[in-house]
Amino acid sequence: MDNSQVIKVENLEKVFKDFWLRPKTRAVDGISFSVNKGEVFGLLGPNGSGKSTTIKLLLGLLRPTGGTVSVLGHAPTHTATKQRIGYLPELSYLYKYLTPRETLRYYAGLFGIKGKQADERIELLLSQVGLSAAADRAVGEFSKGMARRVGLAQALLNDPEIVVLDEPTSGLDPVGRYDVKQLIKQLAKQGKTVLLSSHLLSEIEDVCTSVVILSQGKIIAQGDLYKILAEQDRVQLDIEGMSLDALPKIAEQITEAGGKFKAGHPRMPLEEYFLKKLGKNK
Repeated sequence: MDNSQVIKVENLEKVFKDFWLRPKTRAVDGISFSVNKGEVFGLLGPNGSGKSTTIKLLLGLLRPTGGTVSVLGHAPTHTATKQRIGYLPELSYLYKYLTPRETLRYYAGLFGIKGKQADERIELLLSQVGLSAAADRAVGEFSKGMARRVGLAQALLNDPEIVVLDEPTSGLDPVGRYDVKQLIKQLAKQGKTVLLSSHLLSEIEDVCTSVVILSQGKIIAQGDLYKILAEQDRVQLDIEGMSLDALPKIAEQITEAGGKFKAGHPRMPLEEYFLKKLGKNK
């Protein structure tokens, strides 16, 4: 495997069988892709497309029916490799009587992180996910969004090389989604690899560099996100500070060159406007 590739999937298949061991559902159907170190990689697709099954195969939680998976140069079941991965499942199951700080201390013990090192790591993560003020409240009192933040902190507790996030912003409000996306970008800058699964298209578009789009267990598109989304037959010009009096002349030149001209003020997405009004996105 190429040293820059931390995940390599080749002809991966997963067929679920019924009680009589007869093939029931082909959840993953011969997919191949690779993820490079430091990349934010998106798994995109509708419900039932095979996203969560693919993640479980990458983590060694399921065994493939066919094909191969390599994570950090080893099989997903390799114990030492698992210690280098952080995972946020689609649904986080937390002890409702524990506080976020107690929850993270418990998981730190499972990773063998103790004493001052554990305390410093926990306080850093509580701050990063925006839970410092609620660190000593019982998790059972939390909204779904706040519980999601605890799960995200837990996924980062072991300072993993690969972070796998399954619907990381589920239940979060626009500010919470913005904070999580900023954290993902920060992880990428630190050289960590992030594998992100989501059905929120804006979430994928904002943070991912490459994507795989799944449908019924098969890849229907993959590659660099910018190249996939680029409309090759269109050219967009953004002009600032120019008088509107110049538009007729520009329109005439574009028309003479065989193009079509349309003028108007650009429109920002509603989420961007919302965050701007709150002073979060400048």
